[in-house]
Amino acid sequence: MDQKDYNSVIEKMRLADGNLWPIPINLDVHEKFAESIKIGCSIALRDQEGVVIAVMRITDIWEPNKTIEAESVFGTRNSIHPSVKFLYDQTGPIYLGGPLKGIQGPVHYDFKILRHTPNQLRQQFSKLGWKRIVAFNTSKPLHRVQQEFAINASKKVGANLLLHPVVGFTNHGDLDYFTRIKCYNAVLKNYPKASTKMSLINLATRMAGPREAVWHGLIRKNHGCSHIIIEHNHAEPEIDGFRKPFYGRYKAKTLFMDKQSEIGIEMINFKQMIYVKNRAQYEFKDEINDKDIVNTMDISESDLKRRLNFGLNIPDWFSSPEVIKELRKRFPPRHEQGFTVFFTGLSGSGKSTLANALMAKLLEKTDRPTTLLDGDIIRKTLSSELGFSKEHRDLNIRRLGFVATEITKNGGIAICAPIAPYQLTRMEVRKEIENFGTFIEVHVATSLEECERRDRKGLYKLAREGKIKEFTGVSDPYEIPEKPEIRLETENLEVEDCANQVILKLVNMGLLTK
Repeated sequence: MDQKDYNSVIEKMRLADGNLWPIPINLDVHEKFAESIKIGCSIALRDQEGVVIAVMRITDIWEPNKTIEAESVFGTRNSIHPSVKFLYDQTGPIYLGGPLKGIQGPVHYDFKILRHTPNQLRQQFSKLGWKRIVAFNTSKPLHRVQQEFAINASKKVGANLLLHPVVGFTNHGDLDYFTRIKCYNAVLKNYPKASTKMSLINLATRMAGPREAVWHGLIRKNHGCSHIIIEHNHAEPEIDGFRKPFYGRYKAKTLFMDKQSEIGIEMINFKQMIYVKNRAQYEFKDEINDKDIVNTMDISESDLKRRLNFGLNIPDWFSSPEVIKELRKRFPPRHEQGFTVFFTGLSGSGKSTLANALMAKLLEKTDRPTTLLDGDIIRKTLSSELGFSKEHRDLNIRRLGFVATEITKNGGIAICAPIAPYQLTRMEVRKEIENFGTFIEVHVATSLEECERRDRKGLYKLAREGKIKEFTGVSDPYEIPEKPEIRLETENLEVEDCANQVILKLVNMGLLTK
């Protein structure tokens, strides 16, 4: 979008020419790149391997007001919303606009027979003689309730069913799409083959609630669908039990209904369904009388994750055995999952000593691959060219976090022992690792005075004399972890006692067997 289109979408949910469009789409870049180009020039858009996908002619370069964009698109400026946080922290400060000339489509090596352009999907519908098609947008596995509703919805309007799962950038904590597609394939046999089809859509979710519902409608209309299922919490981020939902319960449906005729696709209202035990079936929650409500059963998202993590039973009424089988491959029992123990503390606090002691105890107790990522070693190998500015410190920790994530993802144990002085960077590493396993933050809470007393390398003395710049605890801050899994007061404990505290915590969390 050029700036005129962008402003119009933000303010009115319409392009400058009046066409309905609720989500801004721009190329965001950093100032340094923006300074190297000018209006009228063309730039190549490449995939991760450097292959040119398209050429963009620059017509507009501007600095957006991200606060206004957040409030307009996501309904909040609060960075608790994951997309608002992404907008503030990761989106470049400069936007580029201009027309694209496509060179070739992105290359995908996975699930190739399930990927279709809008035109390809329309042609397939035409060959099959399908006139009415219900699109089911989903970024989660299909459990019994979703299966029931999708089949009932298509029957209700006399339409065929298109399972159209999102496989692009998804919300933090969402299941990886490889596992999800395997889950979908496992349950497709429960759908009528002659009237059901699955196609993957390479789309980045925004979690924009009402606006995203309209956006999804436009996209599915372009793919040849006549109907779309809109859920009561459509495209809404997960929240904990202490916060109100970001969007009102019926906001997405209300906005969609208001724009439905203009979009050209009909909404099917996804009503909540719940399992009624004494009738052994799913029913619409708002149609169950007070007498039978005590017989209803449900499993929340967090409870499902808990059951998977600890190898607990998941009943057949909640999800089919085929889906559970695929999920258990992705979520083995917790004592077989990968995890990261992340020591953080001042220089001289004892992190490396404790990490080595823990390493020895883990090698004694388990046969699982265990790797020690000491801060000094990482500095000498992965980050030898970096200095000690905040930017370089953060980059160093992100590199360490990347390695720890790969170890965790593959079922190993990573022990990290950097200083890691900044809370935000530690949180970013935690989020990446928690996509694949468990993150245990251990604050080695040795006082600055004790660290200086222990200073065998004489670093604090040099820092006090001004001979070492940007030294954590002296001329650079250390942000104390607010809620670490473990806080070790090392001044009054032996190294082995501290290591045993960590081992006990791992056992209590189910990550190690007794």
